[in-house]
Amino acid sequence: MTTDAPPRRPSRTARLLSAGAAAAALLAFAGPASAEKIFVSNERDHTMSVVDGATLKVVETIKTGRRPRGITASPDGKLIYVCTSDDNRVEVYDSATHKLVKTLPSGPDPELFVLHPSGNPLYIANEDDNMVTIVDVNTGQKLAEVPVGVEPEGMGISPDGKVLVNTSETTSMAHFIDTATNQIVENVVVDSRPRVAEFRSDNKQVWVSAEVGGTVSVIDPGTHQILKKITFEIPGVTAEAIQPVGVKITKDGKTAFVALGPANRVAVVDTETFAVKKYLLVGQRVWQLAFSPDESRLYTTNGNSNDISIVDVASDKVSKSVTVGRSPWGAVAVP
Repeated sequence: MTTDAPPRRPSRTARLLSAGAAAAALLAFAGPASAEKIFVSNERDHTMSVVDGATLKVVETIKTGRRPRGITASPDGKLIYVCTSDDNRVEVYDSATHKLVKTLPSGPDPELFVLHPSGNPLYIANEDDNMVTIVDVNTGQKLAEVPVGVEPEGMGISPDGKVLVNTSETTSMAHFIDTATNQIVENVVVDSRPRVAEFRSDNKQVWVSAEVGGTVSVIDPGTHQILKKITFEIPGVTAEAIQPVGVKITKDGKTAFVALGPANRVAVVDTETFAVKKYLLVGQRVWQLAFSPDESRLYTTNGNSNDISIVDVASDKVSKSVTVGRSPWGAVAVP
């Protein structure tokens, strides 16, 4: 009579290989860690949070001027620009050391700004005096001021740097400005309280969000005609709560993400058909958006829940939230 032999225990090498394979599978499932830093302006704390993209933890909280809002980075990612609205200036930080490098004049109550694609000059919306201020970031000199509508806010610039678009909240207009002459060439009426202007990478569209109007106007920069007004409907959410603010468009020009404020959603929109593909549930009162440098992630600032949400762009899934300061307003990510 024969009996079955007990199962042979795998060798130590085999066990190690198996454990390694399991760990690799977990890493693959979790997705690659990102090496970037995310800088978040916290409006009510007068601070800027620095989030490590690999660990998704706040690694430093920087004291800024009063009421930091608009935030952007130099093209090489080495400098971080922040509008400190109640101090009427732009603060410039070293992205590696997190130290204040210098301040720039801004005009009264700077809220949003945009850099020329070359990295200079800086175009700043001055909410209190109905002006766009143009500043040389190297010399700190004011180059020009452009009168615009009442309560200017949104600032977008074409990929070739030739056309600047400013939105005026109270006038409900998108002002098209020739950057060679610093003159307004066209005013386009949009819906109430326009917030952000964002160009598509092929320069064929500029998207203007209207917070109170609840729409996004897609404008042809060449003809200044409105191609489409996009509206949003979310089951269980009132129309009054759907307030479009931040807009980001992927570099391939195919997909737009729109922050919908108190609706606590980000809309994912096809830029050719203008169809809303889905709504992503994020934090409370989602305001502004920022891509990671490789566009694998989208970061949202959620002003009422005091956090940022991380969206996986490939899957359109919200993967995590990270607590930052009070009333996070804007964000930018650099390598």
